[in-house]
Amino acid sequence: MSVRGGEMMLKVNLFRIAFYAPALLICVTSLLFTFTQKRTDKAQNKTYIIMVSIVALNALSLMIGNFAEPYRDNGAAFFAIQVCEFSYFLLHTALCPAFYYYVSCVCGASVKLFSKKSLIYASLFLITEAAVLINPIFHWVYYFDTDREFTRNWAEVLIYIAAGVYFILSMIKLLFSWNALTAKRKVALIYFFAIVILGVSIQYVKIDVKCELFSEALALMGVMIAIESEDDRIDIDTGFYNRRALQTDLNSYIVNKRKLQLICIKITNAEIVQKATGSENADIISDIISDFLKTLVPRYYTYSTNPDTVLLTLPDSVPENGAYLAKEISIRFEEPWEYGSDIKILLNAVVIAAAVPDRIKTAADAIYMADCPVPANNDKSVLMGDDLDYLLRRAAVEHAVSTGLEKNNFEVYYQPTYYLKDRRLYGAEALIRLHDDELGNLYPDEFIPVAEQMGLIDAIDEFVLREVCKFIKSGIPKAKGMETLNVNLSVMECMQPGFVERINGIADEYGVDKSFIDLEITESIDAGDYKRLSEIVSQLKKDGFRFAMDDYGTGYSNMQSIFSLDFDVVKIDKSILWSAEESELGKIILENSVRMIQQMNREILVEGVETIHQIDMLDKLSVNYLQGYYFSKPIPKSEFVELLEKQKTMHNS
Repeated sequence: MSVRGGEMMLKVNLFRIAFYAPALLICVTSLLFTFTQKRTDKAQNKTYIIMVSIVALNALSLMIGNFAEPYRDNGAAFFAIQVCEFSYFLLHTALCPAFYYYVSCVCGASVKLFSKKSLIYASLFLITEAAVLINPIFHWVYYFDTDREFTRNWAEVLIYIAAGVYFILSMIKLLFSWNALTAKRKVALIYFFAIVILGVSIQYVKIDVKCELFSEALALMGVMIAIESEDDRIDIDTGFYNRRALQTDLNSYIVNKRKLQLICIKITNAEIVQKATGSENADIISDIISDFLKTLVPRYYTYSTNPDTVLLTLPDSVPENGAYLAKEISIRFEEPWEYGSDIKILLNAVVIAAAVPDRIKTAADAIYMADCPVPANNDKSVLMGDDLDYLLRRAAVEHAVSTGLEKNNFEVYYQPTYYLKDRRLYGAEALIRLHDDELGNLYPDEFIPVAEQMGLIDAIDEFVLREVCKFIKSGIPKAKGMETLNVNLSVMECMQPGFVERINGIADEYGVDKSFIDLEITESIDAGDYKRLSEIVSQLKKDGFRFAMDDYGTGYSNMQSIFSLDFDVVKIDKSILWSAEESELGKIILENSVRMIQQMNREILVEGVETIHQIDMLDKLSVNYLQGYYFSKPIPKSEFVELLEKQKTMHNS
């Protein structure tokens, strides 16, 4: 070989190395980032590491082979070239099958390596790998001629066909799972396809432009940034996957028709953690139970949607496994948990086991289960099967509440109140009811808490106030001898900016006498709200409204703070009245409550009056007003007007 020819060969080699070296550098960077982030435990992560390693080793082997190329007449150099070519084909043949497996993992498809279906998909890979392994004997893929020049053979076409098949299968998998992927993952995989196809096409047309490995390395780096980096899926404080990750992963399983068991752990006494630790950190619960959960499932099957809620997924599992695991978790929660070196905390938990997609149909259903409070009357530590019917009921109630206003399904009922002395009509309390086409009649105890959590309570309270104002404006209440109409208010609504202006605005809109409206606020209000609430009550009283404290005796509020609010009437809850009939202690509580309220110059209305004996007992205590089924249950407006007419006629006679 002439000197000029050697220089030309060296120049060509350096041109190729200019593609191989960046490919190697990109792959090494991607591997370092992957291991630094400690995202190496999932099948998806491991497959990614394999793909990047293949490209890195291919780039390294081709660099070595190109450096040895000018010296191929030397036996050692030629052997190095042969080893490099062999390793390149052996490894690179596995790249496209690995990518197909990676796409399957990212899309959430179930891939069992040793199943019959997987073996069929793997057959082309096994055939091409076998062809490479026996190539030193049969030279079907490539060979070196007598001048030690690299020459392609017919089996190399088979390798390219196999790669194309796996590439097409990957694209099909992507298309079938399109709805299971986030926009970010879709873009990353499309980017991979586009860059790799471009690199392969350029190298095919211009054989000396060895950009195939460089394009693969670049595409894999894009995948690392968009898919392998999971910063947007992980709660940094707890290390668990977050709500977004749960939604994405469950959607992937459901789209690919994979069955799994979902375990939801809901801590029902989360407030005890802050009291025991003195910390405001809401993620302490996850820290406390994380080590235990890691013994049950891999970390990538653990999700935290709320500070007091953790979910575990068991892909490709049967209900029996979910039930067993739920019971094991419940048993562990019977023992205290350690926090730090000297704090032990007993956490109360309800564990829910649900099958996907048998019970949980969508990712939204799972999120709903995580967010939905456990029924107040629940006495079980593990809920499964028919126990989960409350979720369906809760969802139905939410739908009824959300559509109730637009469909005019809400209706105001009225329950009359009476003077104790002469049993004359005093007024009435406006009570909301919900009539749903599917669920029938719903009572406030069920739908009001739901409305509060949905943020719709303000609209419902406003609806009631408007209906009451319409009724007052009609003139019927005053003409029939009524003196007041009571309207319940949510404390949450009272705390909203512009509340005073909104209440005044509604009353002014209908031009009603504000002193005819008695606004009721429940006793069980947060002590921290007293100052703000006192300002609101004072302002609305100046504007003419009256105020009543509802459900006295059911809360645990500070008495001094309660009575610092300028209430006109205190409504004693029925539970105190009923207890007074049942025991001497109950009677003492009733008598002392009445005496204390009277000493504070508040009028008293007693709820839940159902018998003449109760009336006689209250008569001795000289309370002001009575309300209960002895007189009337809550009734629709039309029936209430009829009752008013009868009362008016009886009074006149």
